[in-house]
Amino acid sequence: MDNWTEWPSREALDREGRPLARRWFSYLGRVIGITAVLWVTFGQEHHDAAHTWALVAVIAVATVAFWRFLRCGKERRLRTALVWLAVVFAQALVAVLNGGDAAGVLLMCAIALGAVQRLPMMVAVPAASLGTLVFMLLAPASVQSIGNGATVAGLGVLGYVTRMDWEARAGTQRLLVQERAARAAEAESAALAERARIAREIHDVLAHSLSAQLVHLEAARVMLDAGADRAQLRERIVAARRMAQDGLAETKQALSALRGEFAPVAEFLKSLAEADGATVTVEGLSRPLGAEAGVAVRRTAQEALTNVRKHAPGAPCAVRLSYLDDTVELEVRNGAPPDRTVDPDGAGLTGSGSGLGLLGMRERAELLGGTLAAGPDGDGFRVLLSVPTAT
Repeated sequence: MDNWTEWPSREALDREGRPLARRWFSYLGRVIGITAVLWVTFGQEHHDAAHTWALVAVIAVATVAFWRFLRCGKERRLRTALVWLAVVFAQALVAVLNGGDAAGVLLMCAIALGAVQRLPMMVAVPAASLGTLVFMLLAPASVQSIGNGATVAGLGVLGYVTRMDWEARAGTQRLLVQERAARAAEAESAALAERARIAREIHDVLAHSLSAQLVHLEAARVMLDAGADRAQLRERIVAARRMAQDGLAETKQALSALRGEFAPVAEFLKSLAEADGATVTVEGLSRPLGAEAGVAVRRTAQEALTNVRKHAPGAPCAVRLSYLDDTVELEVRNGAPPDRTVDPDGAGLTGSGSGLGLLGMRERAELLGGTLAAGPDGDGFRVLLSVPTAT
């Protein structure tokens, strides 16, 4: 029932998506039809001057009225469209009463075709049917033939077929628009995800390298305030310089990771732990990890060791990498730090962190379908990462 009460969709009435060849074929068919009717009306049917000019005026008025009907139908103004359609109907009657049989039948065909194409079917079918019936009853005997009635009815059926074709084309256009929108949204989502990934990489590299430099520079400041000799200060500054060099190396590693170029995870952890004085244990059968899983293990290890260096300098630390059936686990555990009052490295450093390291590690793990647990463990601290190996 909805199809009978609904107007044609706006997309169906637009020319967008309609093949150029079909459009030219439609224009050509109209020109040929109108030319044939005009030739029959003015070339084959004999009229005096008065009737000829009357037919010219009728055709002109009917053309303007039909054009206005098409505009009102597109704008969905039902009453105005029916008024203009009635004007076309009146001109069809005037045409046949003045001897323009071909022109009158052509106008009735236009009414049947246009009404079915442009109006709700609940209005178009009764209007076209009733108009055709009245036209056949009032027209001269020369027009009252089964052939003319069948022609008008056939044009009405053709209007319905073309209307369905337009709606099918409009449905295809809507699907194309939706598909383009979905692709644009997918591309935007992928871009946002890639930006988030790059942001995490930048954070991890900076948090690891800059905080390591901060440790030595802060220690140098404390030693300077305490009146330490020049050799000790130079040692701290050299260490900070070495951390800057390490940061550059980590930046290169991060760029390689973004390109999917990785060194083996176990080797990376051993070199990282060696620089921080931690021990590394590898359990299970070593195997290549997915790009995201490998990045997660590397960055979590860097962040955890950075936190140990910042918040528990000098504490013993152990790193364990376990290859399980479908997952890989990374555990970083540190013991209790020595007395910070006698170790200048730790003075004033516990509050230097941003507080975003653990949050970033947990977010990275959850995005990969893994988990991260971090919290006190006896006198020390423990970080446990578990991610799928195929990520």
